[in-house]
Amino acid sequence: MMSDSPVPRYCQLPFPPYSYVPGSGTPHPVSDSRGHMYGNPEPPTLPLDPEHWPGNEIYLYAVDLFNNGYYWESHEQWEALWHAAGRTGIEGDFLKGLIKLAAAGVKQREKNATGVGRHARRAIELFGSLSLSNYCGVNLESVLQDAQRLIENPTTKISPIALSQPLP
Repeated sequence: MMSDSPVPRYCQLPFPPYSYVPGSGTPHPVSDSRGHMYGNPEPPTLPLDPEHWPGNEIYLYAVDLFNNGYYWESHEQWEALWHAAGRTGIEGDFLKGLIKLAAAGVKQREKNATGVGRHARRAIELFGSLSLSNYCGVNLESVLQDAQRLIENPTTKISPIALSQPLP
């Protein structure tokens, strides 16, 4: 587990052996034969259904990855869902906002304050465009506040995403 304190798990898929950070010396998960995702074909991804999101294991896994500091890996999971959503509409903007928040986490690990701010600002734009307070269990106001804190202080700890609806 990568985080300082325990956070709730939303699925039982195992965490990778390391959190990839570009330039850190760890093997690229996909393109390096030593990578933790190398040679694993991407499973078919079903679109995220806002009415039934607790049943989407990829979405729940992405939240678990993000909450435990696997920012690059959560980005990849959310990106697969974003593609399945057609990259448009409310679902597309929501997922792209999560992707940008995860990218800010990667940039934070790279100690790239400019990149943290750029991705956090884009996440704010995307989440702000939704005109919703909660989507797929995510309190958007809380996520917006966290992204704003990142802009103000790029080294601030990124808050976990707490899903609001109890899972089956």
